[in-house]
Amino acid sequence: MVLIPRTALLERIRALLRDSPVVALLGPRQSGKTTLALQALRLTTNGDRFDLEDPRDLQRIGQPMTALEGLRGLVVIDEIQRAPELFPILRVLADRRPLPARFLVLGSAAPELLRQSSESLAGRIRFVELPGFSLDEIDRRFLQRRLVRGGFPRSYLAASDGASFEWREDFIRTFIERDIPALGAQIRSPSNLRRLWSMLAHRHAQVWSGASLAASLGESYPTVKRHVDLLTGALVLRQLQPWLPNLEKRLVKSPKVFIRDSGVLHALLGVRSFRELEGHPSLGASWEGLVLEELVGRVSERDVYFWSTHAGAEVDFVWKRGARLVAFEAKWGDAPAMTKSMHIALADLRLDALYVVYPGPRRYRLDKRVEVLPIEELASVLPGGTRKRRNS
Repeated sequence: MVLIPRTALLERIRALLRDSPVVALLGPRQSGKTTLALQALRLTTNGDRFDLEDPRDLQRIGQPMTALEGLRGLVVIDEIQRAPELFPILRVLADRRPLPARFLVLGSAAPELLRQSSESLAGRIRFVELPGFSLDEIDRRFLQRRLVRGGFPRSYLAASDGASFEWREDFIRTFIERDIPALGAQIRSPSNLRRLWSMLAHRHAQVWSGASLAASLGESYPTVKRHVDLLTGALVLRQLQPWLPNLEKRLVKSPKVFIRDSGVLHALLGVRSFRELEGHPSLGASWEGLVLEELVGRVSERDVYFWSTHAGAEVDFVWKRGARLVAFEAKWGDAPAMTKSMHIALADLRLDALYVVYPGPRRYRLDKRVEVLPIEELASVLPGGTRKRRNS
């Protein structure tokens, strides 16, 4: 198995650290944040690291100003969400001139859950979200493995599908029992949160319907909505907003909900192998989620939407950049063809282009503005992308 080192991510982090006194590397537990931070530390002359899950490091940083102000070079603080009181201290340290140290903080929550950072460090902090292994980082021959096992390093690199599945089961259990409480969330029923997560997996890539979920769980709508927002902020769920241009047609206005990691999705669904996935009704939705993660890994999530009318026409993803409007359809199959929804979207949205992203090897046109695209060619139609060859 060939794994491409995460060189591009590492260089991006180092570039941001040259420009900003504080960089936050965000991602769920076990996504590889610590490994990447240690690589950054090895490339510096001076550095130090604090792991806020280690009692010894917690003791070292008990008097934070005393512990941090004398350090030089790169200072890594892991699991920063466990000590939000550090953010005002970092603001003071970030304003020193000349600047003796820069800070790389690692967190398992989105900026919305690290509200103290955006308030205390406004203008001083840059955020980098660490996804699982992207298709740029793996040998293209292992696309099915990446789809089934997801992008968490230990899951993808496990010795077998069975070992990978067991790791993801442990991840889900630990996430609910330990990670969610560590974010300061008060969960009345952890078992209900697991049930909600599983129910969302069965509704993966579908429009959010909080009322039906609340009824099924025996919870109030506000409670379910709060839990969905919590899972979103903890970087395991994604809520994709609808594209609402000024049209007369009645459009779907609720978000779609996706389990961000395909391997976690399959663990919640009880799917252990690609053979099981091939016969599962969620195969198409699973592929749609993988395409979405590859897409938002290359462009801003704020610029990606879905489009759907109450009459049934829809396209999976709409990407807006300046005056250019491009749509993407995710299709699992050997030879995708034009659909009625594609014709409607081209006409109603006046799309500049529509790309059908599939797992096959050949790139070909269906129409003047419609092209079928192997998933590894996705980067070639996005900013800064180049066309790549598929490994055989």
